[in-house]
Amino acid sequence: MHDYPHTVAKWHFHPEYEVHVITASGGKFFVGDFIGDFAPGNLVLTGPNLPHNWVSNLGEHDSVPSRDLVLQFSRQFAERMVTAFPELAAVLGMLDHAARGIQFPDALGTTITPLMQELAVTHSARRVVLMMSVIEQLASCADRKLLAGPTYEVNAQRHMSSTINQVLSYIRQNLGGNLRETDVAELSAMSVSSFTRFFKRHTGCTFIQYQNGLRLNEACELLMCTELSVTEVCYRVGFNNLSNFNRQFLACKGMPPSRFRSLHRLNEEARAAA
Repeated sequence: MHDYPHTVAKWHFHPEYEVHVITASGGKFFVGDFIGDFAPGNLVLTGPNLPHNWVSNLGEHDSVPSRDLVLQFSRQFAERMVTAFPELAAVLGMLDHAARGIQFPDALGTTITPLMQELAVTHSARRVVLMMSVIEQLASCADRKLLAGPTYEVNAQRHMSSTINQVLSYIRQNLGGNLRETDVAELSAMSVSSFTRFFKRHTGCTFIQYQNGLRLNEACELLMCTELSVTEVCYRVGFNNLSNFNRQFLACKGMPPSRFRSLHRLNEEARAAA
């Protein structure tokens, strides 16, 4: 558990999984390319190497004691736990989804807050009991929201087919151009109807949805990491209409591109001040 501001409360990533619970204050939180509002009870599970940060709305000299409760563990630990207790097998599926970050209801965050607080200070077998209780409640909660965009997801099992690997690679390489589903179907030696079914089966979405998702995620990277104008970003990632780009971005991220950039600059300023 740590206060805010704190040296570890910054935009960062690491190879471990983390369960985050916010006990006080409100503000913006950042997970991959996701930006959202948080309040006490905010509960998020982040996966390996997924950047994240919580920035509270505070005055210049204000602070929040014990704002964050953080439970960190490795994949190896989780696999050993499931080997010992097969009843916890659902945990591994949850961890796969954590590659994009998972938000749980604030009510669940409020429920497990006292468990996390006790876990931070207790010892011996009681720590195991508390840890198992936290993990079980997360794994059994069906009300989950994935946070970062699809390109943050690491799920090799869905893409084992060499054909789908070639297709996805081709889409990425030609994302900025006029890429049509008929061209990719021809590349795959399939009819358009067969390719449509094949693509949906392997990716869970349509060709256009996947293509636009990649373009929007690339747009997020450019908005975060470059000084290109919104218009330049629009055409750089393959959209040929600024209005359509703004509409798609708003639908996907819940805010226009300019707002997305300004909030990430807030995140950068908070990191620089830490």
